[in-house]
Amino acid sequence: MNSALTQKTATLRTILTDMGGCVIGFSGGVDSTLLFAVAAEVLGQRALAVTATSKTYPERELNEARELAERIGARHLVVESEELDIPEFRDNPRNRCYYCKKELFGKLRAIADKEGLGFVLDGTNIDDAGDHRPGRQAAEELQVRSPLEEAGFTKQDIRDLSREMALPTWDKPAFACLSSRFPYGTAITAERVGQVGLAEESLREIGFRTLRVRYHETVARIELGEEEFARATGVLRDEVVRLVKAAGFTYVALDLQGYRTGAMNEVAQ
Repeated sequence: MNSALTQKTATLRTILTDMGGCVIGFSGGVDSTLLFAVAAEVLGQRALAVTATSKTYPERELNEARELAERIGARHLVVESEELDIPEFRDNPRNRCYYCKKELFGKLRAIADKEGLGFVLDGTNIDDAGDHRPGRQAAEELQVRSPLEEAGFTKQDIRDLSREMALPTWDKPAFACLSSRFPYGTAITAERVGQVGLAEESLREIGFRTLRVRYHETVARIELGEEEFARATGVLRDEVVRLVKAAGFTYVALDLQGYRTGAMNEVAQ
């Protein structure tokens, strides 16, 4: 590791040591996996990872989180999240994530209190500051801390340290819950989430890694990593069309701008 990352890692370990115990919102993504792994080293059984499962997260993500927790060898708990039962969430306003995170962090806070663990943590890093993230308001209201951000970690730092620690998530593509596939104002339902989830899972099964299937009523707008365009428009074109239509869409469109986070924030509401 370079000296800057070594210093950030030492700072992170000090922050966690001073906490003495924590509950971590653990999705199995690159950020929360690193945070959990370091917390487990520092705090042992006083670090508890909690994964929320719901219709807005594919079962594959839950299975990966369980496997990662077993590999890390620390405490892990799975809870049900019911964000689709929240009217404000289903209506899909621009601050949709606030209602989801408030429900999730509230559950994590209750678990922390029950377990006698003083802090609730998430995997936010300093690169997240420039994006539209209404969930941060919920984190602030419920006093959720972000040690990676506090220690100055960028996304690249997280990947570099994850690789150094031999965590299999070091090069895992970013993933956001399936509700992020819908334009603001388009109602989110279990049926529609299932439709998007099936389309994405089908494309992953034929080898695509960096992708989003954005929901536009009868149209599926597919965002892919630049290196994956050629396969989608070449030898796999017919298979892509077949699989996405089988998920329930009438039209299949490839977004020439490719994959990017926060694409639904590009249209002002």
